[in-house]
Amino acid sequence: MRKQMRAALLALLGTSLFSSMALAGAEVEVLHFWTSGGEAKALKVLKDDLATRNVLWKDAPVAGGGGGNAKTVMLTRLNAGNAPTAMLMLGQDIVDWSRARMLGDMNSTARAGNWDAVLPDAVKAFTKVDGIYVSVPTNIHRVNMVWANKAAFDKINAPIPQTWEAFNALAEKFKAAGILPLAHGGQPWQDLTLFDSVALGVGGPDYYRKAFVERDQAALKSPVMAQIFTQLRALRGMVDPNFPGRDWNLASAMVMRGEAAMQIMGDWAKGEFTAAGKLPDQDYLCFPTPGSQGSFSYLVNSFSMFRQTNPDRAAGQVAFAEAIMAPANQEAFNLAKGSIPARTDVSGEKFDRCAQQTMADFKAANSQNRAVPTVAYGHAASADATASLTDIVTKFFNSQQSADEAARAAVKALLDS
Repeated sequence: MRKQMRAALLALLGTSLFSSMALAGAEVEVLHFWTSGGEAKALKVLKDDLATRNVLWKDAPVAGGGGGNAKTVMLTRLNAGNAPTAMLMLGQDIVDWSRARMLGDMNSTARAGNWDAVLPDAVKAFTKVDGIYVSVPTNIHRVNMVWANKAAFDKINAPIPQTWEAFNALAEKFKAAGILPLAHGGQPWQDLTLFDSVALGVGGPDYYRKAFVERDQAALKSPVMAQIFTQLRALRGMVDPNFPGRDWNLASAMVMRGEAAMQIMGDWAKGEFTAAGKLPDQDYLCFPTPGSQGSFSYLVNSFSMFRQTNPDRAAGQVAFAEAIMAPANQEAFNLAKGSIPARTDVSGEKFDRCAQQTMADFKAANSQNRAVPTVAYGHAASADATASLTDIVTKFFNSQQSADEAARAAVKALLDS
């Protein structure tokens, strides 16, 4: 990874002067992987704002909800000396690219906007690297969430499951009623999303932090890792035979249509329910994954700004950053996206019950040290560690490998990376 970064930096520096002569007019080219209905509506908030500022938006979407395809495109472009103005990046990738001197310095814009005062530490940890703002946050997502069809729950008079044992028992009742218990898309990042939520519910936030952030040997080698994989095996038995390759938003649609009772997915799923005109507590239910009540696995979405020598693109970056951080845009963006604002000073008045609960839970979890950076989306561990864990989880989910064997492989990968 570091060799790729060095090559990309040399290529970018080698072509920056040519690029600055070739471009004219304030613009932002934005590389991202937000291609679902709710995501598109959220991005439109920012596009519309930039249009009022006479800044040209050049859209560069790359399909693939986990962002892996977008990262591949980014590397190809950087090695060709053709960096976008901004890119949707997650977690430790931002830290790595900043320290490779690929990202720009947005501190003057941040000071003018008083970002330090309105962003929580959990957000600053993945946008401000070594004292420099290099990325601009749009929102905070909660990973450990369940989205459920209310009619399906009503049909069997199902309570909200508070433990994984209750969740497993509920799945059998749904099966008996002819309802698929769990909608899932068989893509590696979605498999790791299941693992993330199970790990938080089985181990709790202290274990989660020790195992995936600190990579503490005692925590990793405890029986908890095998217990996580054991529960993951139970979830594998709840999905339909056609799950391989399914996009996450299609799994959300299965819940909306009543074909499946539940989906375990971050709260970006709510953006799809909202886009379809569905209402919480009327059409669908939202609740934390079993065992994780009071805990919060968080993901910070932000747009990282690549270094620019072109003044028009640099001006476009400032305008883009200002648009992202405008309180009214933080509100409108997150109402569409299903998430909560990155800023702490945005009112929750217009948000639905699910989002208001997420806001309250994030605040409480932060104060009680129960908020943890997600391992599934590259916040808790390095890109290499996350990639290794993804491979192990996906292999387990799609084979008859034992929980003990998968646990040993996961422990080794996390300790070695």
